[in-house]
Amino acid sequence: MSRPFKPYPFEPRRYPAEPPPLVDGRDPTARAVAIVGGGPVGMTLALALARQGVRSVLIEADDSVCTGSRAICISRRSLEIFKRLGVVDGFLQKGLAWTGGRSFYRDAEVFRFAMHQDDEQSLPPMINIAQYQIEQLLLDEIERHADLIEVRWQTRVSGIEQRPAGGATLTLRTGDATDAAGVTGMSWTMDAAWVVACDGGRSTIRDLLGLKLTGTTYEGRYVIVDIELDSKRATERLAYFDPPSNPGSTVLVHKQPDNVWRIDYQLRDDEDPDAAIEPGNVMPRVQSLLDSMGETGAWSPIWITIYKANALTLERYRHGAVLFAGDAAHLVPIFGVRGANSGIDDADNLGWKLGCVINGIASPDLLDSYSDERVYAARENLSYGMKSTEFMAPPTFAFDLMRTAVLGLAERHAAVRPLINPRQTHAIAYRQSPLNHAGGETDAFRHGPAPGTVLPECRLLKLTDDGASIDIHLTDLLGPCFTALRFVAERAGDDASESTNESTSESANDATWQQLQHTLAGKRIPFNTVSIVANDARRTGRPDAIDRSGRLHEMLDAQPGTVYLIRPDGHVLARWRDGNAAAVQRALLATLKI
Repeated sequence: MSRPFKPYPFEPRRYPAEPPPLVDGRDPTARAVAIVGGGPVGMTLALALARQGVRSVLIEADDSVCTGSRAICISRRSLEIFKRLGVVDGFLQKGLAWTGGRSFYRDAEVFRFAMHQDDEQSLPPMINIAQYQIEQLLLDEIERHADLIEVRWQTRVSGIEQRPAGGATLTLRTGDATDAAGVTGMSWTMDAAWVVACDGGRSTIRDLLGLKLTGTTYEGRYVIVDIELDSKRATERLAYFDPPSNPGSTVLVHKQPDNVWRIDYQLRDDEDPDAAIEPGNVMPRVQSLLDSMGETGAWSPIWITIYKANALTLERYRHGAVLFAGDAAHLVPIFGVRGANSGIDDADNLGWKLGCVINGIASPDLLDSYSDERVYAARENLSYGMKSTEFMAPPTFAFDLMRTAVLGLAERHAAVRPLINPRQTHAIAYRQSPLNHAGGETDAFRHGPAPGTVLPECRLLKLTDDGASIDIHLTDLLGPCFTALRFVAERAGDDASESTNESTSESANDATWQQLQHTLAGKRIPFNTVSIVANDARRTGRPDAIDRSGRLHEMLDAQPGTVYLIRPDGHVLARWRDGNAAAVQRALLATLKI
């Protein structure tokens, strides 16, 4: 249910319904990947595949990017993914960065939180940006890759059949015109080696395969209102519990680009949801909220809809040649902004693995790890999301009693304030991943990111050709490939013979890494090595990065000889206290199952 009013300050491009050239109602071109659903998850996956030279076709039911109020917060982890895809600049230019928020109980502030942010970070912890803007930024990049990504607009899936020999056949309908027999759209079929369902919470692919989401559905409902309001208020997450403007309810407020504000407020149990979104019931509540916030400017409604919290997931995300991602695979409560962000992480995880399989450098068994890792991540996200939901919209009298007690005590008792924490989304560590490579040395580390963990960010230096140094970040050194971070020794001592011996040994070591690079290139395995020194003053040659402050060495518990092997999605695959090219090669071949 929704009510549109004044249009958003955004005019989407409209695309025609055009099936590909057909032969007897069939697309004669066999597709490597068909992605069903052209939202943020499907678009991210298409771009991730394109970075590996893999062609895909996006099947989208609408004729443009989305309308209405949907996802509005993009996390640092998602921004890191967009950075590797080459699209992050548009997000940083358009989005509103924020680092924390405040919670109020009635008239009093009872909690203030701040997400991790320091000088080492290259990206903000969170930005606010509307989903239609997210999709437009991704679509702009997709159109720059038209040779690898094909988009079929106004096209719906009506059937799917998996073939015994592998792959699947999709039955599709393009266009909204109805013929004399009452059939809507032109019907045609397409063969694809792999089908990825990114078609949202009401997934057609999921229904056609007879699959069900399992978990918890909460009875509480929230009205979502987007308004236009010109305000100089800072960008932060605001939460109001039992506010005078809406007694007995919970209200969330987020500032968005272009003077759009998102307001979510909880309905009482006795309120009819159909009546709740009538303008006559919504407008007074919004006005009362703005009055209590001290916002006196003129405002206009843009969009009204209603939302029900779900914490649901499929048990597996791979079913033969069909894989599931985003809301088609799991539905996460909005509290903690895990919905779109977890879906973008799905696409990042699946993108490199599916690309390796299609390029013939990995066994299809690698895709089982996608399901293992992302189901684990979904359950982690659902656990945090359910805790937030039970606080934001208590499902029982006992939860409500507990929340009231916490809020009442929080103003004067700091010890209970963490219970109000909204638990914002964060990168999930795949602690039990079948891909984690122990290497026999991981226990030698005192600390640092273990296999399965996302690599932390750190500021580094890079030498230019003229000998100057420029600031870079660790994530600048990562691409859509496996990356070996080599912590290289500086030249110690001034003794000529010692220097000569070290130089000879170092040159031999460099040669083995160059040979590995050559060997993996011959196998078409995307791989790069990055050499890092703590101090370049006496180093022969040119390292890729300089950890002048020593912070990265400390964060990773690294010393000369340490090697970290990073996956294309930024997770640590393996680490060695004293690593070498042969160990890295063994780990890579084991990961790719070849």
